[in-house]
Amino acid sequence: MSGLRDRLHNFWVDQGFVRLFWTNAAEIAPGVFRSNQPDARRLARMRAQGLRAVLYLRGTDGSAPYRAERQACATLGLQFHSFNMSAHRLPPGDRLLALIDLFRRIERPFLLHCRAGADRTGLASAVYLLAIEGRSVAEAKAMLSLRFGHWSWSSTGVLDQMLHHFEADQRDRGIGFEAWLAEGYDPVAITARFDAMSLRARINQTRA
Repeated sequence: MSGLRDRLHNFWVDQGFVRLFWTNAAEIAPGVFRSNQPDARRLARMRAQGLRAVLYLRGTDGSAPYRAERQACATLGLQFHSFNMSAHRLPPGDRLLALIDLFRRIERPFLLHCRAGADRTGLASAVYLLAIEGRSVAEAKAMLSLRFGHWSWSSTGVLDQMLHHFEADQRDRGIGFEAWLAEGYDPVAITARFDAMSLRARINQTRA
């Protein structure tokens, strides 16, 4: 009975019905894929194409989506890793460094995803490109875009601000991404500036 409840929750409450018709799947680097939450059938198709592991970015909350995906991975023989990220809050530097360490250990090919595959997945993909692939900030920023369903003008725009601040520090100081996370990254200050910018934008819209 609990399995039926989980399936109903995942289909209706977790918007699984939307993902029947739309997916923002993409290969962001050799053997590294991103998407919105896959169902067991999509995971089975990817497993048949060589997928080895899944990185679930919604945390270990014991929810219906978590239980269903962990079971699907066990059935398919896929490694299952979970990591908690937020779409509306910047992670501390040590958490992002832990994510990078996980990227270095995870078996490839692997899939990383959250629910919608837009915000948490976008930031994680950007971190992967910067830290593991050594890509440019411009390429990392493209991971947080409308193409994947990310709305930079909403509260999730705080994720974009992290990349903007790194880009400025990299230009001014020549600092690398992991060194910046350890020494120059200040999520509290970045969030405060973003909140102030958002407040000014709302005030200007009211006056217009």
